[in-house]
Amino acid sequence: MALELKVPSVGESIREVEIGQWLKKEGDAIREGETVAILESEKATVDLPAPGAGVMGRQLKTPGQVATVGEIIGLIEPAGSTGSVPPAAALAAPATASEAATTAPVRVAESKVMPAAERLLTEEKVPVGSVTGTGPGGRMLKEDVQRTVDARKTAAPAPAPTPTPVASPALPVAAPASASPAGFRREEVVRMSKLRRTAAARLVSAKQTMALLTTFNEIDMSPVMALRKELQESFTARHGCKLGFMSFFVKAVIDGLKLVPQLNSEIRGDDIVYKNFYDVGVAIGGGRGLVVPVLRHAERMSFGEIERAIVEFAGRAKDGKLLPEELEGGTFTISNGGVYGSLLSTPIVNPPQSGVLGMHTIQERPIALNGQVVIRPMMYVALTYDHRIVDGKEAVTFLKRVKETVENPARMLLEA
Repeated sequence: MALELKVPSVGESIREVEIGQWLKKEGDAIREGETVAILESEKATVDLPAPGAGVMGRQLKTPGQVATVGEIIGLIEPAGSTGSVPPAAALAAPATASEAATTAPVRVAESKVMPAAERLLTEEKVPVGSVTGTGPGGRMLKEDVQRTVDARKTAAPAPAPTPTPVASPALPVAAPASASPAGFRREEVVRMSKLRRTAAARLVSAKQTMALLTTFNEIDMSPVMALRKELQESFTARHGCKLGFMSFFVKAVIDGLKLVPQLNSEIRGDDIVYKNFYDVGVAIGGGRGLVVPVLRHAERMSFGEIERAIVEFAGRAKDGKLLPEELEGGTFTISNGGVYGSLLSTPIVNPPQSGVLGMHTIQERPIALNGQVVIRPMMYVALTYDHRIVDGKEAVTFLKRVKETVENPARMLLEA
């Protein structure tokens, strides 16, 4: 009897998902618990595990199609049963050897070939065995196929040189036009994931409905860097993770939000709702895009708890394992573009929040200190806020408090 692949519950408020990708093709063997498809909701991506072992049967939904929670999107047939679906290549009509070499698409039995890679294999007529996969779990990526194609073109013998015509004294010879390399202007159309479409819509909505304004300051990071160096060994031994910069900024942001509660509030209709708790979202670059998991009641967390939570979030974000409820809510957001080398930027508020703090790369710069010019590791910070409920004075006050707190980190540790 076939096993049904049903869309699981992916969050209390989510009723439908989009089929992101099938990791198994019809006819492929499947182990119990193995991920067979990736589902995308407006908040997160979810792996769909196989409820039992068998062979991939009919896939009732294709990538890009929408399915509701509880809907059957595919079947797993018992291994060796007559109802098992053979691979698509076995169903193709017979063709002559010459026809197969020119018209038949490349059919790959392995389940670890990504769709974009398989399309390029077909277009360039590259044998699957000649390409080594470098993706997660040995999956073959489009980039792997492209490298093989490029290597073949580079290894191809150069054409014989064309004799150069002799120029007359009166008429200069025009240089021959160079042909564009094959595939130089190729385009690839890739559908936006549901997660990215939702994020895009929210960001556009924020720009259209909020009165966004950004103010800046800079922070001398030398006290934090010195303290981290002093405490790193003992902190790592005690908590099992490194002492990073983010825990200092989370603590400093909470200190600033207590001083300027407007930044920890939201607008609901004609009301301003002030939050007496601090759920701080931390933007993390995941495997399938930027996500913002939330540190619930961050004001109650120690430095070690904050660092461990961020490490765990980052690991699960890379594998697409974050739960939708971990990405919901949040009263304020911190975004660290500095890990990618950003020197300065203006982050966008994540509605219905009223503020977001942008951290940036640490760069040694000359500054004036006690009447002397010295070189210090400096970081620009940016606060984007909703000017409807946060005034400029309050925004500057918040940033100054964050600056003062980070530049005096020992006080944070004593109060933690």
